Amino acid sequence: MATERAISPGRTGVPWKGRTAASTTTATALGRVGDGRGAAVRAADEAEYVEYVTHALPGLRRIAHLLCHDAHRADDIVQAALTRLYVHWRRARVADDIDRYVRAILVRSFLNERRLNWTARVRLTGAPAETPGVPATSAPDVETRTVVRTALGRVPPKQRAVLVLRFLCDLPVAEVAGVLGCSEGTVKSQTAHGLARLRTLLGDTDPAVWSKE
Repeated sequence: MATERAISPGRTGVPWKGRTAASTTTATALGRVGDGRGAAVRAADEAEYVEYVTHALPGLRRIAHLLCHDAHRADDIVQAALTRLYVHWRRARVADDIDRYVRAILVRSFLNERRLNWTARVRLTGAPAETPGVPATSAPDVETRTVVRTALGRVPPKQRAVLVLRFLCDLPVAEVAGVLGCSEGTVKSQTAHGLARLRTLLGDTDPAVWSKE
């Protein structure tokens, strides 16, 4: 049965706030079933997953929408990412930076969406929200945002992913390279090409405003 799950990333570079020394120790023991406590361990594992997902969905949906420029595809990409996160939750929950880990899953789901084949689906609820960690700025007008979003949707997928991670998620080059599994030089060149493409499409409109929504 599909379960309602929902999510919002925390600050970049900060481990999941729900993790404690005790929970980290518990995570090491997950999967060691057979001593009669297996069901309880799985229940705790599930509860932690749901807790994290409950806080991260709005930000993930917003990132996905900027990546694919289509609400339905964005939901599919987030669903695929959450399914993968569920499967690998025991690894994710002890990652140094769980938000980075989840962003990497999301972006790879976007880049590989045509090859994905999943059956487990998570019913998403709530509207996309502002992504925590992005500095508050004066919002551009709706018409300008629409123009920039449309142009971003015409940027090649890999360049688009780099732009979203660099300017929406405010990640440094090294971290974007880690998320995408490529070199820092590739990130820099993709950023330059992506911005050049945006400038060509936008003319006099400042491409930076898309990151200020």
